[in-house]
Amino acid sequence: MTHTAVPISFWIAFGNKLVPFRLFLAGIVFSILPDADVIAFKLGIPYESEWGHRGFSHSILFGFSLSILACVLTGWFRARIEIVLLYLFVSILSHGVLDAMTNGGLGVGFLIPYSSERFFFELRPIRVSPIGIKNFLTERGIAVLKSEWSAVWIPLLSVSASLFLLRNLIRRVIGASRGGDKN
Repeated sequence: MTHTAVPISFWIAFGNKLVPFRLFLAGIVFSILPDADVIAFKLGIPYESEWGHRGFSHSILFGFSLSILACVLTGWFRARIEIVLLYLFVSILSHGVLDAMTNGGLGVGFLIPYSSERFFFELRPIRVSPIGIKNFLTERGIAVLKSEWSAVWIPLLSVSASLFLLRNLIRRVIGASRGGDKN
């Protein structure tokens, strides 16, 4: 569930006015959505296939296309179209970025269908997750959660909480200066 850290952090940092709750929930879904590709295992599609795990569903084209498509719901999200597009695109693209920071697997197909090359980043502080919820209740699963907490959650929540506090401080200062002008 660490993929949800990015949309959660953005929501904390920028608030409900910029990212309304419905858009926030869509960002959560978008951040997890690329891993729906695990169904490929059940269909006999090999991991290394462009349609396999961390393939097309993790690509920039897939993320951008889905984000553009979601813009038809701008009114329902109650947000400006550029906010919908940017928030959802960052949410879904962050999934592949985090996967490319893991120490296992075959890499991420960011450029599929233009290139079948898979990528990892040089910095890979996140231990690769075991597939399946029951596998998290093991020593390896706990080690993965610790690496995700220290490499993703703590940094993102620290930045988002700082931005939240700064945003509220600025709002109070502006409010006080406007109130002070009336006296």
